[in-house]
Amino acid sequence: MSEIQSSQTIEVKILERSYVVGCPEEKQSDLINSAKYLDRKMREIRDSGKVIGTERIAIMAALNIAYEMLHNDKDDTDSSEQVKRINEKLSTAIKALRQDEPNSDAA
Repeated sequence: MSEIQSSQTIEVKILERSYVVGCPEEKQSDLINSAKYLDRKMREIRDSGKVIGTERIAIMAALNIAYEMLHNDKDDTDSSEQVKRINEKLSTAIKALRQDEPNSDAA
């Protein structure tokens, strides 16, 4: 049987509104940081003056954050592919160097 994580409530503020959210104690720090990040993004959108209304601001913030996440995943994938290509080139170069080495058994 799996252990049941005890959930505690924590209050976070986003755009001057308080929200009470249930969260396991060990994840409260992550929740607080996430709420601060969301608050910052929503303030940026609100302060730009281009979007009016909390619901619209929240939707735009969610879209921007989703874009950031997808873009970061793509960057990670691109980096991973680049590392794989470098490893393949290094392996090929090492094999070529080993083939060019004189046999140490002949001595």
